[in-house]
Amino acid sequence: MSTSAAPAVFHAINPVDGSSLPETFEISTAEDVHRLASRAQVAHLTLAATRGVDRARLLRAIADGLASNGEAIVSRAHLETGLPLARLQGELLRTTGQLRLFAEVAEEGSWVDARIDEALPDRKPLPRPDIRSMLRPVGPIAVFGASNFPLAFSVAGGDTASALAAGNPVVVKAHPAHPGTSRLVADAIHAAVAACGLPEGTFGIVYDQGTTAGEALVLHPAIRSVAFTGSTAGGQALMRLAASRPEPIPCFAEMGSTNPVFVLPGALRERGAALATGLQTSFTLGSGQFCTKPGLVFVPQDGSDAFLHQLQEGVNGLGSHGMLTPGIAERYAASVEARRGSGAAKWLAGQPAGPSGPGASATAAVFATSLPAFLGDPSLQEEIFGPSTLLIHYGALDDLLAAAASLHGHLTATLHGTDDDLAAAGPLVHLLETRVGRILFNGFPTGVEVCHSMVHGGPFPATSDSRFTSVGTRAMLRFARPVCYQDFPEASLPEALQSGNPLGILRMRNGVVGRA
Repeated sequence: MSTSAAPAVFHAINPVDGSSLPETFEISTAEDVHRLASRAQVAHLTLAATRGVDRARLLRAIADGLASNGEAIVSRAHLETGLPLARLQGELLRTTGQLRLFAEVAEEGSWVDARIDEALPDRKPLPRPDIRSMLRPVGPIAVFGASNFPLAFSVAGGDTASALAAGNPVVVKAHPAHPGTSRLVADAIHAAVAACGLPEGTFGIVYDQGTTAGEALVLHPAIRSVAFTGSTAGGQALMRLAASRPEPIPCFAEMGSTNPVFVLPGALRERGAALATGLQTSFTLGSGQFCTKPGLVFVPQDGSDAFLHQLQEGVNGLGSHGMLTPGIAERYAASVEARRGSGAAKWLAGQPAGPSGPGASATAAVFATSLPAFLGDPSLQEEIFGPSTLLIHYGALDDLLAAAASLHGHLTATLHGTDDDLAAAGPLVHLLETRVGRILFNGFPTGVEVCHSMVHGGPFPATSDSRFTSVGTRAMLRFARPVCYQDFPEASLPEALQSGNPLGILRMRNGVVGRA
């Protein structure tokens, strides 16, 4: 008589005290991954044929389910991440809000970019056939949950919402730091799928404490695209996997970014101390565990006394910051100590790290260096994930062109200045357009508004493909591709391409955009 081995399990960790939470989670096997991916492949044909109104109904049902169980979801996320309840309540609202926003876009329908070039049978020397095209869903999407946003960039986050809105099934790899939160959210999605009468394979989820299940998911032939938010090392590993397949697939990875801030002379003269306070708030927000944290700050060498005094005083008065996981806390401490010991930048403000305890915590750190030293040491551009930032002192405004030219890709760049400063910085702005996805004026990059025009992306290594965004409704474009129909009978065309425009969407018809 043979007996099967007990399934491998793991526990979530409370980062506040390092304790294991009681519930266990089975690690998904290769068979589990195959089953879910195969179901998604079957579901794709059904989901791709649904109308936008049906996808909108699903997204709204997911949002309603999350809202109705919001207290339990937020409580569990608090246990698994240590993030404040108010922060998580806001993140839940953001998650349900973006689900409903994608529902509106799917229901309205114009996002498919329908184009019609009607036949010209009398054209000389050759007639033109009837040609029509639109965006169509690509197939099952593998979504990887992020550590720092257990709701908005996780199981029902923007990647899942945009993939479903575009008509694609989703299989999520839950982040091992918050499996209980992931399970509660997954339950809400499963319930919404069933309530809407959609195939079971519309949504699936796998769990793993390591990388095995995620790797199997990316390599499964049913998966047609990958969405990831996390570290540069993790993103590049998935990019290599996706490219190594017999049939390579795109991997949309949002990775490391240090989000440079350029303080221009006029702003420093007018509000140096206030800028320091704003910077402190921004780079320590969420314990510096945001992908848009300002990690590089270019400050004029002259006239910065009030700015530096305020920053030092504020940061030196801070206590410890809770971190998401013990591993993140350890990596942050090691990176800070490596920078401190390298001699490339001097320690300017912050409390030295204390003895490590059972929980995950860190202290803020501010470093400073000169522009020539920064230009000569590429390691100073590397992201330190946590409450740390680097000041780079520059002389003339023209020096910032050399600084910007040295940057690799980032999610954001910020300029602080007067209107006259900005007018004089035109060449800098044009250069930054080649380096980042979002440019801010007199603000701070932490905080990403979910709206139609948002761009949360940037040149490598900020993302794997700067043509796309992971926040905002254009995120749907990652999971669709154009398909052309030539000389199809009217009745066999998708509704979006039928001459009578039964969906009433915006289309390009013979070069003219309208709803006719």
